[in-house]
Amino acid sequence: MNSKSKYKTRQREVLLDYLETMPGRHITVNDVCEYCRDQGKPIGQSTVYRQLERMVDEGLVNKYIIDANSPACFEFVAERPQEDADVCFHCKCERCGKLIHMHCEELSGIAAHLLVHHGFALNPMRTVFYGLCEECREEAADSRPENE
Repeated sequence: MNSKSKYKTRQREVLLDYLETMPGRHITVNDVCEYCRDQGKPIGQSTVYRQLERMVDEGLVNKYIIDANSPACFEFVAERPQEDADVCFHCKCERCGKLIHMHCEELSGIAAHLLVHHGFALNPMRTVFYGLCEECREEAADSRPENE
């Protein structure tokens, strides 16, 4: 356990056990609460949020804030240095709100280009591309009249 951590509570242990089964996946506070409730170990939202924030401070978890209308996402990274963590970009569907997490080397090239050619350091933890997801694009295409 990281030396910054002060308390070893039951809730923290349940949360860590869950996070360790989800490496590289993004989860929300609601995901954690639902899982704990399903396991018969309910934990309040404020407790989960507080514990996750502490883990962010300790470097165990990354926090992604997509926009003001979406809940924060958290990713368990153990005690990997931030430089070693996978870069993750996000796509958000403007129609259904679906959030897609992308670990994509091509997008890392965009970040490198912005830095080298424009002197701009992109923060992938806050980068969101907006558009339509595959399902919404298909629904839109299916609902078009035949003569279009």
